[in-house]
Amino acid sequence: MKLNELRDNPGARKKSKRLGRGIGSGKGKTSGKGVKGQKARTGVALNGFEGGQLPIYRRLPKRGFVNPFRKEYAPLNLDALDAAIESGRLPAEGVIDEAALRAAGVVRSGGKYAGVRLLGRGELKRAVTITVSGASASAVAAVQAAGGTITLLNPPAEAAAEG
Repeated sequence: MKLNELRDNPGARKKSKRLGRGIGSGKGKTSGKGVKGQKARTGVALNGFEGGQLPIYRRLPKRGFVNPFRKEYAPLNLDALDAAIESGRLPAEGVIDEAALRAAGVVRSGGKYAGVRLLGRGELKRAVTITVSGASASAVAAVQAAGGTITLLNPPAEAAAEG
């Protein structure tokens, strides 16, 4: 085999359709674009445009309230916590806090999260001491059932009012 004998496999290179080459080609005049005008041009984004009529997203009323100061917490389930301890990324003894969870890569570290919230999916096989911003009732029960303790940095308002 020589370099000048190299060929593509049959059908590997498809010839491009030649546009605007007369009505006999089937793609003449408007080149398959339909009519003339804005939509026949490239780089047109008409999302939500309704021909000058007020768009539906402006006609419909806005509902509800979105709190711009809402705090969002990084979720952490019990099964992910247990797997991290099992693999040795987190210490089984001592206090596990939010900084240790971020350093181990168990929860996402980013500016958008105000802390970590422990959730109750899965089960905990060992007693751990954990400090997080928040936790669901099922997660608190599971940690205590395993013989561990949980400290909440931001206890719920009801619990703070009672205590």
